[in-house]
Amino acid sequence: MNSSVALYEALTTAPDDRARARVIAEAFERLEERYPHLPDLATEGHVREAELRLQREIEQIRAELKAEIEQIRADQRNMELRLQKEIANVKLDLLKWLIPLMFAQIAVIAALVKLL
Repeated sequence: MNSSVALYEALTTAPDDRARARVIAEAFERLEERYPHLPDLATEGHVREAELRLQREIEQIRAELKAEIEQIRADQRNMELRLQKEIANVKLDLLKWLIPLMFAQIAVIAALVKLL
């Protein structure tokens, strides 16, 4: 039986229900032999279900990434504030050292001028 017409003829010429059932079973067997990957095929419903599941996972990951990005930005702002405070402290420390050194240099230069 290579076609549906041959299957039809076999079914109509079968003498009883048992013979027809056997013809149908053999047809299914040939179908499975011809298309062994048939049970593995995805239906439109399977594909749609997988698509929805993936979209849900993508949205979840997107939300997690947004939260992580916001946390990183907050950490960056805090780090910038700390660095600005540290820079201000370093400037003050430099001024504390530079101003007395400048006066000391002026005094040394004045002493040298008097000696000459």
